[in-house]
Order: sequence, then C-alpha cells, then structure tokens
Amino acid sequence: MSRCFVVAFFLLGAALPAVADEFRPAYLQLTQVDVTTYDVQWKVPALDEQTPLKLRPQFPPETEMLAPVHSSFAGGTAVQRWRIRVAGGLAGKTVQFPDLSLNRIDVLVRLARSDGTAQVGRVLPLDPRVAFTSSPGALEVMQTYTVLGIEHILSGFDHLLFVLALVLLVDGARRLIATVTAFTLAHSLTLAAAALGFVHVPGPPVEAAIALSIVFVAGEIVHGRQGRPGLTQRYPWAVAFTFGLLHGLGFASALAEVGLPPLSIPVALLFFNVGVEIGQLMFVGAVLLVIAAWRRALRRHSGPQADWLWRIPPYAIGGLASYWVVERVAAF
Repeated sequence: MSRCFVVAFFLLGAALPAVADEFRPAYLQLTQVDVTTYDVQWKVPALDEQTPLKLRPQFPPETEMLAPVHSSFAGGTAVQRWRIRVAGGLAGKTVQFPDLSLNRIDVLVRLARSDGTAQVGRVLPLDPRVAFTSSPGALEVMQTYTVLGIEHILSGFDHLLFVLALVLLVDGARRLIATVTAFTLAHSLTLAAAALGFVHVPGPPVEAAIALSIVFVAGEIVHGRQGRPGLTQRYPWAVAFTFGLLHGLGFASALAEVGLPPLSIPVALLFFNVGVEIGQLMFVGAVLLVIAAWRRALRRHSGPQADWLWRIPPYAIGGLASYWVVERVAAF
C-alpha cells in the first residue's frame, strides 16, 4: 500500500489531457525549391476550416509570396500551403511567431534544404522565433533529437502510465531493471523499423492497442494483490518486451511528425531513442523517489491503514486507459 498514493501526482497530470499521446504542437514545414524559393506548409489546431488558431509565421521583411494560400481541414487541424521567395535565402535569417505566447502552444519547425540536409527545431512561447543556419552539424542534430525524445516521452501520458504500472507491479530492483530494459529494447527496435520504412502500421489501431496494454497491466496489479499473480508478475520482462514493440510504433508516429534529416538519419534516430530513454529514466527515478519518501512517512505513522486504498492506483490507471481505448476506437 506504500505505493498507493504515489500515483496520485502522476494520474492528476495524466488525466488533464484526454488526448494522451497526441504530439500536436503547430508545425511549420519549409521545403527549399532553389536558392531563394521555398514551399511552405503550416499546420495549426483548428475548430473547423474557418476557425484555425490565430497564429501565423512571420517571415523576414524581404519575403515575397509567389502563390496564393491553399487551405484544408482534417482531424482538428487546419493546413495551409503556399510558396515564397526570400531574397538571399533563409540562411542566417529568422522566422517569428508574434502571437505564440497568447496561444500557449509550441511550434515544430522543419527546414528541408535542397541539398538533402534538414534543420529541425522547437519554438517555445518564451522565445517565439527560429533562426536558420546554412547547414546543420552533427552536434545540432544530436541535441535537437535528444530534446525531442525527452519531450515526447514526458508528454506521452499513455507511455508513462504503462511504465508506472510496471513500477507498481514489479517487486525487486533487479526485476524492475530487467523489465524496464526489455521495454526499452523492444520499443527501440520497432521505432527504428517504422522510422526507416521497414514496418508500416496505421496509427489509430496502434494508439488504441497501446491503451489496451495499459488496461491489461492495470488488471495484473489487481490480480496480484488478490493473490492471483498473472503473467506480468511471473514474467515481467516478457510482457514488457511484447508491449514495448507496440509502444515503439507509437513513438515512431511522433517522430514522423518532424521527420529525419536525410544525411543524418542514424544519428537522429539514435539520439531520439536516447532522449526517450533519458525521459523514461527520469520518470522512473521520480516515481521511486516518491515511493521512498512515502515509505519513510508510513514508518512514522503507526496507525491502522485502510485495506481498500491499494485499489486506487490500478483502477485509476485502468479507468483512464479504458477511456482512451473508447476514444481512439471511435476515431478510426
């Protein structure tokens, strides 16, 4: 029961965004046609085609529009496309997002250069601008994709709930380390396979299946506490590996939003994985620290403990995941 109250902090945060693992900031894609010409694709959340979020990129003053804006709407996102010419090109210049602080979302920016290289960045409301360089170095790719991996896992509430359920279910440091390692190895394999084009699986069924995996491990917690240990308690590494393959496909869908730089695919893929692992270890470490602090508090409290309190974490995890299952199946 010492772990029961630990999940309150994490479940509160996870329950707020019902969309769970949707990696949906605004997105600016710039594709270089020649030295000064670029195709622009601007994706922003919208209620319908007529009411997109009031946010647009502001290009350098010497920018000239070469084609009218073509708009479309699908899945809660407005997409606008047009072509521009920037005197001298974008290298060394800045694109700004003046209303970003008012909308409280981030913007992913990807510049695909005509030489096959790419620059990827994330624009935050505190500094609503992106500066373009002439060519990205290996260090820039490593830093960018590591940060993207960390941000994705820490904003992927369904992945975190699955890891949280494993922490609550698996006893012993060695077994927990083996279980988390198996999960990491599995999702790294399918992330790489999907990102490199070897595996093609539709996103909505994958997201629904990920939610089902959380329902399964939540049920395993209940069975274990009732004296009926299930497959996960007997072979936690095997279950973590199996479902890790599934979760890796979910990571790949997030990575597909920003793409991989053509000349640095191995580096970008490796460090996105590294970022995911860093974020996952940060989360597990935080959970274990809170558990340790709670156990110390319990030792100082000698009063009776309610037997039903252990049910709160698994039923809360399973209930939230069940909601996601229904929501995602309805979106097929």
